Amino acid sequence: MSIEKVREYFKQYKIDNRIMELDVSSATVELAAKALNCEGKRIAKTLSFIVQDKPVLIVTAGDAKIDNSKYKSYFHTKAKMIPYEEVENMTGHKVGGVCPFGIKDGIDVFLDNSLKRFNTVFPACGSANSAIEFTIDELEKYSKAKNWVDVCKIAE
Repeated sequence: MSIEKVREYFKQYKIDNRIMELDVSSATVELAAKALNCEGKRIAKTLSFIVQDKPVLIVTAGDAKIDNSKYKSYFHTKAKMIPYEEVENMTGHKVGGVCPFGIKDGIDVFLDNSLKRFNTVFPACGSANSAIEFTIDELEKYSKAKNWVDVCKIAE
């Protein structure tokens, strides 16, 4: 189970006890915000893309959307999401629980600047009913992010 991979990953930092397992689904921004009683924009959603035949994860604020021109400017290719049926095989997590923790080796993680507006955010923890509250510094540390990027626009 994917949440167990995340739990094992967090054990090395002694923060595995901070994972919240919810009684309801948190598989979408809207469901997670309702389950966690917070604004949707504070849900740190993890989007999975293919860049040069490799999976790449981009963590964004819940109200952010990929801006194709910014994405292409940074990654030098068109935004191509990993097909739904391939996400788990390529990342180690199923859609609805994709997160930058406990992922397969060799996956680069990027954090979008849209997250910097918040003191804390709530990324998933490998399942469709889990989350953890992290400061932005903690998210950067535990996701082992390769870089901060500006590839989103805030949805209106």
